[in-house]
Amino acid sequence: MEFSHTPVLLDACLQGLAIRPGGTYLDGTAGGAGHSKPIATRLTTGRLIALDQDPDAVAAAAEKLKGLPARVVQANFKDTAAVLDALGIPALDGALLDLGVSSHQLDDAARGFSYLADAPLDMRMSQSGPTAADLVNTLGREELARILRDYGEEPHAWQIAGRIVAARQAQPIATTGQLAAIVAGALPPAERRKHKNPARRSFQAIRIAVNGELDALDQGLEAIFGKMAPGGRLCVITFHSLEDRLVKNKFRRWAAGCTCPPELPVCVCGGKPKAVLVTRKPVTADAAEQAANRRSRSAKLRVLEKL
Repeated sequence: MEFSHTPVLLDACLQGLAIRPGGTYLDGTAGGAGHSKPIATRLTTGRLIALDQDPDAVAAAAEKLKGLPARVVQANFKDTAAVLDALGIPALDGALLDLGVSSHQLDDAARGFSYLADAPLDMRMSQSGPTAADLVNTLGREELARILRDYGEEPHAWQIAGRIVAARQAQPIATTGQLAAIVAGALPPAERRKHKNPARRSFQAIRIAVNGELDALDQGLEAIFGKMAPGGRLCVITFHSLEDRLVKNKFRRWAAGCTCPPELPVCVCGGKPKAVLVTRKPVTADAAEQAANRRSRSAKLRVLEKL
């Protein structure tokens, strides 16, 4: 299956990055090069470093970026500092993160991300390490419930975790279809009727846990911001409230500088702003893009400029 990925909020990202032809840029989530290629085509003496942890994405991006001033590296964006150090790159003029699951990963049923098709329960973006099946078949009810509650904001987390533990005692949970049916069976009938896809929140939670997504995002933002040159732009596209909250809070802290408790009448910490918010509110897709690309409906873009 060809690794395809329709870029979300492409024009807004290119505008947000304020690309200079001689600058050095990072796409930390290359996917099918949907964002990487338009960035690289705007460079002359500059260069693009495109990262992805998925070997399928790396192969596809390398093919699509042939002949352009771009280098593709298989790595998680949380390891940005190490990658740039290894390449001898001291600073970035701009960076982009397009978070979550790519169109290819969702569309390829065999990857086990989707509750809409029955496939092996995998969900690993890097195609290495423990799978979603390993997680749901080994964790205790308390930890499963925590994951569903914290990462999926699932109000019925405890009931779903109980059903998972009971089901795996009869037979291992090996497929996406099995898990989706278990989740649906744990929900009250009214909840099942209300939601077209009752397993959506649980699948999101388990995927985030399998891939360590929120920890990687926290570490990656710090690593990338640390490598940004003054005037460099950081653009981040999120797809659910947990990601967006993390990005928003980190951007606000960098832009505020002062870390004093709000009850203090004057600043005593002496903290200075490290950045300025380019977007006060997140940029969202217009009606035309939402109609053309379903994935764009929940997308939010935030842009920051380092001082």
